[in-house]
Amino acid sequence: MTMPLRNLVYETIKNAGSLTDSELSKSLIKAGISIPEDEFNKTLLNLEIFGLIKVSWLTKDERRIEIAEKEEGQDEIERQNRESLEKEYEAGFPGVQQEQDISE
Repeated sequence: MTMPLRNLVYETIKNAGSLTDSELSKSLIKAGISIPEDEFNKTLLNLEIFGLIKVSWLTKDERRIEIAEKEEGQDEIERQNRESLEKEYEAGFPGVQQEQDISE
């Protein structure tokens, strides 16, 4: 069974840490994977949309590609927003008593 192109590209980037688009292309060709430029760009875009990589421009014709770092822990503001949304959702059902109301 063959790996999808997106996975192969991601693994290559992950092993390198960070590299330029030309270095990535050369690395893939060296590994026996030759893809057209439009498919290469589409694959990078998909990986960036999924939050797996970060692509930034170094020069007009060169991009830096690196693994996106995942944030550890949870932001306090995000936690408060989620709690308030949960309370608003629960308040949308006026006929249903909350568990805390029943235990009192």
